[in-house]
Amino acid sequence: MSRHDSDPSCLDRRQFLKYGAGAGAAGLLYSSGLQARPLSTQARIVILGGGAGGMAMANRLSRRLDGARISLVEPREVHHYQPGWTLVASGVWNPDKTMRPNARFVPNGVDWVRQPAAGIDAANRRVELGDGSWLDYDYLIVATGLQLNYQLIDGMTPELVGSHGIGSVYASIEGAARTRDAIDAWIAQGSGKGIFTAAPTPVKCAGAPLKMTFTTLSRLEASGRRDAFQVEFMAPGAALFTQPYINDFVKQRFDDQGVTRRHHYRLSAIDPQAREAEFTFVGPESEFTSHHELREEEFSREGERKVVASYDFIHVVPPMSAPDFVKASDLIAQDGPFRGEWLEVDIHTLQHKRYPEVFGIGDVIGAPINKTAASVKAQAPVVEANLIAQMQGQALSRRHNGYTSCPMITGIGKAMLVEFGYDNDFAFLPSFPFIDPKDESWVAWVMKDRMLQPAYYAVLEGQA
Repeated sequence: MSRHDSDPSCLDRRQFLKYGAGAGAAGLLYSSGLQARPLSTQARIVILGGGAGGMAMANRLSRRLDGARISLVEPREVHHYQPGWTLVASGVWNPDKTMRPNARFVPNGVDWVRQPAAGIDAANRRVELGDGSWLDYDYLIVATGLQLNYQLIDGMTPELVGSHGIGSVYASIEGAARTRDAIDAWIAQGSGKGIFTAAPTPVKCAGAPLKMTFTTLSRLEASGRRDAFQVEFMAPGAALFTQPYINDFVKQRFDDQGVTRRHHYRLSAIDPQAREAEFTFVGPESEFTSHHELREEEFSREGERKVVASYDFIHVVPPMSAPDFVKASDLIAQDGPFRGEWLEVDIHTLQHKRYPEVFGIGDVIGAPINKTAASVKAQAPVVEANLIAQMQGQALSRRHNGYTSCPMITGIGKAMLVEFGYDNDFAFLPSFPFIDPKDESWVAWVMKDRMLQPAYYAVLEGQA
C-alpha cells in the first residue's frame, strides 16, 4: 500500500476525480498568461512541424500577432497523442483513442502547408518544401520533432515490429498495437525470455522503455506464471533515468522484481528469423549481473561485440536524432554534446545561438532533458514571449528552467509523477501538493490514464 492510500491528508479517489473534473484538465497545469496585448506586424513566420510544439505555437501566435503571415508546414492530416502509445502497447487503451484530425487544431488565418519540409537555407531565410518550392520567412520556429534511426541497428526496420517477437512502442501507433500483440503472444507461450533495451542517444519520452518493462511485468505477474519468464533490461550506460532519485528507484525495483540488469550494452544488430540480438559493449563493467546466458566468452575490450542467446520477445528502442534535413542545415549544433545531431539553441531562451530569427521547441532541440509533451507546455510561453521580444528589438527576458514531466508507470494501475528541471542535479519540481514525486500512487496513474490527454489538447490549442 502506498502512502497515498493510507494517509488521510491525501485526496481519496472520489475526491481526486471530483477535483480533476471541477478544475478542468487544463487547470491542472500552471497558467501561462495569454492575456498579453496583440502586436501589429507584417512579419512572415514559418513553423516547421504540426506536432505538440508547432501546433501550440501556431495557436499562440495567431492570437498574439495582428497582420502576420503565419505558415504551418505539416503534411499529416492526423494528429497523434504519442504519450498514449505506451498505454496502447500495454493493452490499456485502444489505438483510436490517440488520434484526432489536425484540422481540429489548426487556427483560422494560419496557412497550413500540407507538405514535408525538405531543407533549410538559414543564410537566405527560406525553407525548401517537398515539391522543390521555397518558402521565405522573417522568423522561423523549428518544431519538427525527431527521427527514429532504426537503420543504425543492423537488420532492424520498423516494419519488423509485431513479427518475430519484436516490439517497439516508438515505431507508430500501428507499431504500438503490434507491440501489444507481440507481448500477448509471448505471455500466451507460457514461458521464455524477454529483453528490453534503451538507446545510446537522447529519446522522446525517456521513461517509455522503463514503462514498457514495468507494464509487461504486471502482465506477467497477472498470468500466474511469472517465474517461468526471464526478463532482462539492457542499458547502454550506467544510468536508467536522468533524475537521480528515480534512477535509483528503478534499479532497485527491477532487482526486486527479478529483472536482470545489464549495463553498458548497446543493441547493434538483430536477426529476426533466429530471434537473436547482438549488443556492443560500450563502457566499463560496473553493474553487471551474471553473464551465464551469453553465447561468447567474457571480454574486456571496449567496442567488442557479442551475441546474446535467443529471445522470445524483445523491445527495441532505436537511436534518435533531429531529422536529416535539419542535420544537413547550418542550424544544427556545431560543437558540444549535441554536435551534428540536434538543433542548436540557448537552452533557456530557446533562441538559436547563431541565427537570432530562429527559435526551437520540442524534441528537436539540443538540451540535457526536455523531450516530452510537458516540456512543450513549459517551452511554448517562453518561445512566444522571446520571439515577440526579438521582433520588437527588446531583450529576451523569458527563460525556460528545463521543466519536464514523466508519469513513470511502475505497473498497471500505479505510477509516480516525476517532474524536474535543469538545476540542482535535476531536482524535483513538483506541481501538486497532494502528489509526492517519490511515491507510487493510484492518483498519478489516473492523471496519466484520464487527465493528461485533455490537458495536452489544451496546450495544442494555446489555452494552457
